[in-house]
Amino acid sequence: MTLHLDLLRHGETELGGGLRGSLDDALTAKGWEQMRAAVVEQGPWDRLVSSPLQRCARFAEELGARLNLPVTFEKDVQELHFGAWEGQSAAALMEADAEALGLFWADPYSFTPPQGEPVLQFSARVLGAVARLHQAYKGQRVLLISHGGVMRLLLAQARGLPREQLLNVEVGHGGLFSLLVEADGVLKEGV
Repeated sequence: MTLHLDLLRHGETELGGGLRGSLDDALTAKGWEQMRAAVVEQGPWDRLVSSPLQRCARFAEELGARLNLPVTFEKDVQELHFGAWEGQSAAALMEADAEALGLFWADPYSFTPPQGEPVLQFSARVLGAVARLHQAYKGQRVLLISHGGVMRLLLAQARGLPREQLLNVEVGHGGLFSLLVEADGVLKEGV
């Protein structure tokens, strides 16, 4: 049986762009608007699952209360931990260590930011969480409120992209996408 998994990226955050990773900054007013606008006339969902980081969790709580839906927090759908790069912009990293940033952009699976989480480990963590969601909620429609890296990973898998193209997947703040998770773990873009 299939799980219909809608993916919603958090909105703009108070500390701005750059690699947010495991930093736990809050949404701006614009970020709240982006997320609220994304879910207008969407659904209906059977439940909400969210990253526990506040840029996702606070919106999940608000939406769950408004729609009278259960909300579950899943730590394994948190963003990639960027280690020493957390909170830094690409421009700052280009000045500080352009070579390392270039290696990461070229193939994030082959280069890990200093003290960061390897993308292979991140991938196993996220895909493990999706497999557990399928097991628990197959046949349902679930809204997963998460992060750009999580969504890029899942969309790249669904689109059959080579791993080097992971960072080419565009996912804006408040972006909403649909996936179908099959019993065998295959991901497909849905409608």
